[in-house]
Amino acid sequence: MLRPDPNQRSRLVEIRDNLIARIAEAEREGWLGEVEGLQVSLAGAQDKLAQLDAEAARRSAAVNLGMPTFTRPVGRSPIGPPDG
Repeated sequence: MLRPDPNQRSRLVEIRDNLIARIAEAEREGWLGEVEGLQVSLAGAQDKLAQLDAEAARRSAAVNLGMPTFTRPVGRSPIGPPDG
């Protein structure tokens, strides 16, 4: 499944709004087949917007990585310096 481009969010909002207006027009005119097709497209646009929102929320959420613990000092070895 392809991920929507976050830079295209405003375009998706335009598409969604246009679909809503077209559905209202089709309902007014009694174009029932057209209404059904437009509703499928609207559901797709809304799903992509929800994906973008979920991804943005996931990226902005803080992640607790915990505090590391060490049982012995790092970088020190029990062996003395090399002979030169």
